[in-house]
Amino acid sequence: MGEDFLDRRLDERRQQNAMRRLRLPEGKTDFCSNDYLGIATNGLIEAHLPPSASAPAPHPLRHGSGGSRLLAGNYPLIKETERHIASFHESEAALIFNSGYDANLGLMSAIPQRNDIVLYDHLSHASIRDGIRLSFARSFSFAHNDLADLQHRLESVTAQPPAFQPASVPPSGPTSNPPAPPHQVFVVTESLFSMDGDQAPLPEIVRLCDRFGAHLMVDEAHATGVIGRQGEGLVQSLGLEHKCFARVHTFGKALGCHGAAVLGSASLRDCLINFARSFIYTTALPESSVAAIRAAYDLFPGMTRERQRLQEWIERFHQAPIRYERLNSHTPIQVVIVPGNDEVKSVSDQLQAAGLDVRPILYPTVPRGAERLRIVLHSFNTPAEIDRLVGCLK
Repeated sequence: MGEDFLDRRLDERRQQNAMRRLRLPEGKTDFCSNDYLGIATNGLIEAHLPPSASAPAPHPLRHGSGGSRLLAGNYPLIKETERHIASFHESEAALIFNSGYDANLGLMSAIPQRNDIVLYDHLSHASIRDGIRLSFARSFSFAHNDLADLQHRLESVTAQPPAFQPASVPPSGPTSNPPAPPHQVFVVTESLFSMDGDQAPLPEIVRLCDRFGAHLMVDEAHATGVIGRQGEGLVQSLGLEHKCFARVHTFGKALGCHGAAVLGSASLRDCLINFARSFIYTTALPESSVAAIRAAYDLFPGMTRERQRLQEWIERFHQAPIRYERLNSHTPIQVVIVPGNDEVKSVSDQLQAAGLDVRPILYPTVPRGAERLRIVLHSFNTPAEIDRLVGCLK
């Protein structure tokens, strides 16, 4: 059978000049990766791993786990690492997933149930949206970081039961079914948004959740390692860790390795072990990967100088004049708006030709007219590299 149906979809992308392709960095200056602190670039984890990580005997770390966590893939190092992560983030429990995508997919699909309601920030990551789609809950987005819109949504969903759930009816006799439990409301947001580089107004969101009895879930993917005195993330740096129903910390960005953890109560952990399909039906991370996670947690809390240097480079980039609109971000993610797929790809190609690895973010990943250069600053970038970048954008 032919594959014309695939070619038609690809042709549509080509006509939009939105075709995605894999590209190697080719030795260019890194203004693209999420390795904010340079842990991966500088090989810090490898230098920090115990000798057994590479030794052939007597106890080398395995590169395969042998099965899912519920079968052969559970072992002492992963349990100890979960305890350490929970302690560092001041949480009762933690559960490691194979990636941030898996963590959000499992959390969002397993916890909200039928009759429950999920309110999520309009700019939430695709993994959050995909997890919500897999749940049986109803979901509504609220305008990005818009507290008034979130409050309106909360007022709407908490004022009365869901439309398809009958209101409470007095029992008619001993054989009557028990009344349905009240529906749960979940509010979901990122702490640091990956495409705009801005932060969620978490204190105000917490107050709204308290007022309306909603459970708050926060994805800390891009804040982990970067925000807070020890890189603990935005929630903890604001002292709101006990106000969150669930937090997701991923390790593939500033921590320079792979995987993620969901933080919350012991009951939440047990529910995920029992109902999160992206946890149950996948091979567990091997010891070698978990040793890297453990090493990262030994490293990044002490990388104060690297976090200070990041702030210096952010300020340097802000002060330099460029010819395009910039979004206001005080994080390593700097966004330069260049409307139109053709135009933003053209500017990115010019930067690539100058030896600067800056990638374009195209429609439909972002709305039409909001195409952009997503520039990521790192502690290992130099003032000369930043000045060269700015010079190309003047």
